[in-house]
Amino acid sequence: MTVLDLALLVVAGFFAGVVGFVTGLASIVSYPALLAVGLPPVAANVTNTVAMVGVGVGAVTNSAREVVDTGPRVWWWTLYAALGGVVGAAVLLVAPPDSFEAIVPGFVALAALALLLQPRIRTLAGGRDLPRVFSVAVFVVAVYGGYFGAGAGVVFYALVLICTSEQIWRASILKSYLLGVANLVAAIGFAVFGPVHWGAAAAMAVGAFAGGYCGPPLVRRIPPNLLRVGVALAGFGLAVWLALR
Repeated sequence: MTVLDLALLVVAGFFAGVVGFVTGLASIVSYPALLAVGLPPVAANVTNTVAMVGVGVGAVTNSAREVVDTGPRVWWWTLYAALGGVVGAAVLLVAPPDSFEAIVPGFVALAALALLLQPRIRTLAGGRDLPRVFSVAVFVVAVYGGYFGAGAGVVFYALVLICTSEQIWRASILKSYLLGVANLVAAIGFAVFGPVHWGAAAAMAVGAFAGGYCGPPLVRRIPPNLLRVGVALAGFGLAVWLALR
């Protein structure tokens, strides 16, 4: 891998970090960049998971208080996200590469639809939190995040906004944090058993950290409804891309 390739990955990592924090769609930038510099699909997938840990670390570095202020429940969510990440990584390493291809586009599209309908869904729920549903869903989405992850941020976004009473900007932070936890534990497994390209992962992680760090102040300046609808539309776009791919 050349110096130019590594520089490209740093830049791609930065934009993936920003896009990932704002919309939850980091992999739509980072994964193609890894393919573009010559990594085969499975190596690109596991390298991407390792590199995208940088987004969560950067975001939490700039918004740690918001995570801690969520209260004791965030530590249970952390546990569920970690367990899901472990399962997802194991599935990737032992299952056929196309195991979930048929359901992934529908999975992402459903989350995007939930985001569009979020105000109505919250009204139907009486504005109540749904802690048990959220805990189970965090584990399931973390499995997907550890396995492949494209669109997992959108799904986490939808879950936080539908199952809790958190505001949109805090949902952005929690989404990045929980996905970061799933990515981190999956990355540990890939470091031991997976074909990680460490030069590419390090270069992209540097950019991803910077992008994730810049995310929180940016989200605070975006009108909440515009952000919610924008993420939903981007999620539909990703679902179409995944289906066609």
